[in-house]
Amino acid sequence: MPRLTDRPPLRFSTQTLLLQLGVVALVVLLTSAVHGWLTYDRLGREAENQALTLARTVASDPDVRAEVQQISAQPGTPPAADLLAGPLMAAAEGARTRTGALFVVITDEAGLRLAHPDPERLGERVSTDPTEALAGKEVTTRNTGTLGPSAGAKVPVFAPGSDAVVGEVSVGYSTESISQSLSRDIVPIALIAAGALLVGVLASFLLRRRLQRLTLGLEPEEISTLVHDQVAVLQGVDDGVIGVAADGRISVFNPAAQRLLGQPDLTGTPWADAPVPAQLPALTRADAAEGDAVELVAGGRVLVASARKALHGREDLGWVLMLRDRTELQQLTRQLDAVGTMSTALRAQRHEFANQLHTIAGFMSIGQHQQARDYLARLAATGPLKFPVDQAELLQDPYLQAFLGAKGVEADERGVTLRLGPETLVRGQVTEPQEVTTVLGNLIDNAVNAAVAGSAPERWVEVEVLDEPGTGAGGGTLLIVVGDSGDGLPAAEAGGADAVFAEGFTTSERPARAGAGQGLGLALARQLARRRGGDVTVLDPGSAGGPGAVFMATLPGTTALNATAPNERDTDV
Repeated sequence: MPRLTDRPPLRFSTQTLLLQLGVVALVVLLTSAVHGWLTYDRLGREAENQALTLARTVASDPDVRAEVQQISAQPGTPPAADLLAGPLMAAAEGARTRTGALFVVITDEAGLRLAHPDPERLGERVSTDPTEALAGKEVTTRNTGTLGPSAGAKVPVFAPGSDAVVGEVSVGYSTESISQSLSRDIVPIALIAAGALLVGVLASFLLRRRLQRLTLGLEPEEISTLVHDQVAVLQGVDDGVIGVAADGRISVFNPAAQRLLGQPDLTGTPWADAPVPAQLPALTRADAAEGDAVELVAGGRVLVASARKALHGREDLGWVLMLRDRTELQQLTRQLDAVGTMSTALRAQRHEFANQLHTIAGFMSIGQHQQARDYLARLAATGPLKFPVDQAELLQDPYLQAFLGAKGVEADERGVTLRLGPETLVRGQVTEPQEVTTVLGNLIDNAVNAAVAGSAPERWVEVEVLDEPGTGAGGGTLLIVVGDSGDGLPAAEAGGADAVFAEGFTTSERPARAGAGQGLGLALARQLARRRGGDVTVLDPGSAGGPGAVFMATLPGTTALNATAPNERDTDV
């Protein structure tokens, strides 16, 4: 059986609501109490002032002054019966009755009552101290006498035509009447307090709803955990993450996105004005299909971008875009294709080599030793294996030799001859093989495709590679020229030759396969070259029937001279 202590704690929003209600109630109660006390004090001061005015009026009456002086001049105090029937009693009771005072008391210079609402008190000394009034001072008081608690005043009675004090007049109003006045005023005070409390409660409920909406109903501990998780994920993943809030502003732009797009942190920037490739905002349009992936080139990289709607219940939180770098994957795929092509060529060469060994073994078995020697001499002169690209020795860099050899075998399988141009000469070593093979491979692949699709009877691709030594520590420049036997560039007539470098441009009649990178090769090659201070341009757009287009790439800082190579080129080559 669960214990009462096992109940789950109150939610943060509920705790906030209760705290707000408690604060509002406390403030309203304190305000009401202070307002009530101030009202009570004001009514008391008004009663004191009213008592002071009445006491002055009675004390200044000439008949009262003369009568009090006469009684004070007599030895002793007249009997109570005489005082009850005397003019002082009549004057005091008349004033009390007219004003509604609790009492109007007149005394002599000794403080003995000459007039009092209670006849039995006549001739007795007053219950409160009359010293200040008999000393000629006017005072206001709040005390409790024989008739109960009161707020009143004491005023001296002067002898006619003299400053001599012959008695005093004491007037009081009951504090019970003050309480009755306060009870009449307390009703609007209570109504105002109740209204303020109601407004405070309503505001607290509205604030609670807004707090729940802003925090998506999460507790502070859950929000803290989410923040830690978000920082760990966004900082740790290699994929770029871009969050676009429902109001159209970038809310997340993690370091991987900054690196892939070559941009600073764009958090807070309007998504429509963000300096990102146009394909990314297109993914978040209302008519865009959710989950579709597009390929684009940014910062010299091939990226795959996808977008998904972010929802929490029924609330639209915006979009989340993912960026994945496919540059290295494409390069590895290209290298793997080259390795596979070379493996196929080597298997064919192995067959050829095995046939040659069988021939030699046949000559030896039938005793034709001289013919076997002649056959071996011919093999030694021509080599047992045929390199797929002629004059590859003009390339002293082994990386370029192997790469062009693989491309030659691949082109040969498609019926295209890959050859080196007469101006080819590379004496140095390639220091940036990844970028060089990316640019060179894209140009050769496009040229082979154009040659296959061309109408010329002879299909060929010609490559010229030259290196220029660098004058400083930045390395030499590699110049690459690639031509083919295709039908040229159709875009040369519409949009200019530079149109072929736009992302997505392709001359293939086959539809692009998603994620295949079709239409991105030339754009990527140009971006890589320009990032190094070089360029990829169209030297000749070609013509129908051949020869085809000629491209030139300039790659500064990609070569270094061999230690054994001369500083100047041999012009006799």
